[in-house]
Amino acid sequence: MKLLVINPGGSSTKIAVFEDETEQFSRNIAHTGEELRPYPRIFDQFDFRRQLILDELKAGEYTPASFDAVVGRGGLMKEIEGGVYRVNDGMISDLKAAVRGEHAANLGSALARSIGDETGAPSFVVDPVSVDEFQEISRVTGIRDLKYSSWLHSLNHKAVARKTAADMGGKYEEFNFIIAHLGSGISIVPHCRGRMIDGSGGRTNGPFSSDRSGGLPAYPLIELCYSGKYTREELVDKVSSFGGFYDYLGTKDLVEVERRIAGGDSEAKLIMDAFIYQIAKEIASYGAALYGKVDRIVLTGGIAHSALVTGEVEKRVRYLAPVSVVAGEMEMEAMALGALRVLRGEEEVKEYE
Repeated sequence: MKLLVINPGGSSTKIAVFEDETEQFSRNIAHTGEELRPYPRIFDQFDFRRQLILDELKAGEYTPASFDAVVGRGGLMKEIEGGVYRVNDGMISDLKAAVRGEHAANLGSALARSIGDETGAPSFVVDPVSVDEFQEISRVTGIRDLKYSSWLHSLNHKAVARKTAADMGGKYEEFNFIIAHLGSGISIVPHCRGRMIDGSGGRTNGPFSSDRSGGLPAYPLIELCYSGKYTREELVDKVSSFGGFYDYLGTKDLVEVERRIAGGDSEAKLIMDAFIYQIAKEIASYGAALYGKVDRIVLTGGIAHSALVTGEVEKRVRYLAPVSVVAGEMEMEAMALGALRVLRGEEEVKEYE
């Protein structure tokens, strides 16, 4: 079966063509700020991105009629459980209305459906970022006005979990995992028999990353908010784009940080050690969510390519369970595999309501 996979991002649109599990063609279509400036809302970019996708497919000698299904990246829709969803009118309406915020991924389902509908091919999204399988106890914060919510790298988490389960000779629903997605954003999640029952990440809690602050001490943060040192916009930027390694060391490049450490930079070593410590501490805390019954700890994402990071994290958490490394991201492959499971009758497609 031939599948088209579409993954819109803030400054690019990635596409790939799969023949069953094998990727045959891929393109990363870059978008400059100048190109996107005329479009005040994400959905205003629809025709612009759609035409670029069709042009790239034509150059690769593909047409919409080439595909048995089209898969788009799932955007910020209402909270749903994990799985493969058929793109429907309600999904597109919610994404167009930005019910949970504007994000380039909101275009994924609409682009997939538009191209699939040309020849009657089905269109799907797989494990979007809106996946929310938290147990209610995981939402309680300590202040009635606030709650923890699921805002995680669901697509890669679920794909890595399925891969790890298969490598262990079973199915995702048969194991308990703690998976740490380590990238520009970090999310650490306990997976209990196929469900992400808790997790940290986004702009709420968990370790800092290359440019995000992670969880912060509440009282000092309140004091900082009212200190007059930063405007609201500046502090939001500090938390989401200019925190973490960047705030301490002036770089978001962890390869550069490792070079500094090798050159004897003691501050770089301290911040790297703290980063590793926070990851390990967060992983260990989720042992409690699984009553200590952890079959495997998995480190994934781009930072998992670092032997320094994965090696030091493993030293701290291997008492809890064996540690595996699945470096990089499986987003495009994960979307294709999800569609294949449905097309082959291995998984039932879900309807977005």
